Amino acid sequence: MRYLNYINGQWKEPSSGEYKENLSPHNGENLGEFPSSAVADIQEAVSAAKRAFSLWKKLSFQQRAVYLQKAADILKANLEEVGRDLTLEEGKTLVEGIGETQRAISILEYYAGEARQPLGEVIPSGNVETFLYTTRTPLGPIGMITPWNFPIAIPVWKLAPALIYGNTVVIKPADLTPKSVYHVMKAFDEAGLPAGVVNCVFGRGSVIGTEIVEHPDIKAISFTGSNQVGCQIQKQATEKGKKVQMEMGGKNPLIVLADADLNKAIEVAVGGAFKSTGQKCTATSRIIVEEGIYEAFRNQLVEHTKTLKVGNPLQHDTFIGPVVSQTQRDSVLAMINTGKTEATLLCGGEIPAEEELANGFYVQPTIFENVPCDARIAREEIFGPVIALFKVKNYEEAIEMANDTEYGLSAAICTNNLTVAHRFIEDIEVGLVHINSETAGSEPQVPFGGCKNSSTGSREQGKTAIEFYTQVKTVYMDRM
Repeated sequence: MRYLNYINGQWKEPSSGEYKENLSPHNGENLGEFPSSAVADIQEAVSAAKRAFSLWKKLSFQQRAVYLQKAADILKANLEEVGRDLTLEEGKTLVEGIGETQRAISILEYYAGEARQPLGEVIPSGNVETFLYTTRTPLGPIGMITPWNFPIAIPVWKLAPALIYGNTVVIKPADLTPKSVYHVMKAFDEAGLPAGVVNCVFGRGSVIGTEIVEHPDIKAISFTGSNQVGCQIQKQATEKGKKVQMEMGGKNPLIVLADADLNKAIEVAVGGAFKSTGQKCTATSRIIVEEGIYEAFRNQLVEHTKTLKVGNPLQHDTFIGPVVSQTQRDSVLAMINTGKTEATLLCGGEIPAEEELANGFYVQPTIFENVPCDARIAREEIFGPVIALFKVKNYEEAIEMANDTEYGLSAAICTNNLTVAHRFIEDIEVGLVHINSETAGSEPQVPFGGCKNSSTGSREQGKTAIEFYTQVKTVYMDRM
């Protein structure tokens, strides 16, 4: 089947006339053909978003919320199909694919509910005759560039706040996982969203990304992806005076203290590191264990990891599916091979030998120990099912090691000591803190984002999303 761009409320052929196959990472099956768009398609989409903005921003919040809720209801009615399609193109398990789709629905519902929340503040003036308050206004057309690892949740957590606050959108989804965003566009179309409010252009970032970032009618850029691309986009956008929001990499630590429940800590470690095949910016990459339980933790972790089923993501007993592409697998394997020269391999580290997986992009879950702090596998984001294990003497050494990274997205600790847990919250240099739970995972009603080289700009999700998608207007009202 051939799919089309969604521009100005219509499904349109790309001006290039070219298409790219969307291939399953499990077996190479062709899941459909999606546009390989050109700059002209972005220009058409931006023009549509600009025209639609003047009318969209004049609708009440409640009127805009109706479209978000309708889109949520449409996705909910097709939950199994959308979740299955996500699994087929991205490779995460079916449970995760359906779960991510449900998460996107929840995000739409949350921001539909924001239509009845307060907007702005009333501030006492020094002048008794003055009524002093703030309100917020939308920015205009927003450019969005989204990744392949959460192909429906991340686009929706950008789209929903942008729309409820009165902006219009041009979105370029990842070319490896286009069908998930197609389902979102289809839901908005069936919900009757006015033409031009949301526009989706499929294609390669190297071809059309610069036009989104630099087009003079795009007022802000929201990007999630690699640090290399993000830094380039930030430079281009800020030089044009645009507002920028970047969510990028992570090297997320889990600290396991000697007083932790060992079984719970293993569960937290395995889920954080290996769900979604480790392809999360919030995945657990470094596990720092207090020496009193290190050997027991290591042995149980390795034993448990060896029982995890790697296989067809549609099968109910699969825990780890394929990585998203051949290029991604090559990258992960290259880092694993580097790790073999830097550290001690405890398990995994190879392509699975099963014949039924031969046509997919599979990697065994991998654990290293005796990892030097300056090793590449200790410092660089891998984006695959790889753990680097570290042994430390105490909490102080653990927190120092955890903070010794250029990233600051997420971190977790397993402990039964409430005092230490509160201390960890203060000491750890990240934006997302988990106590006795995985480094991965977030809810739509709270902010998402990090510090250091993980994030720039305002936080995503929750009430803080308004900071990026609007600008403050201060009003002084006096009598005549």
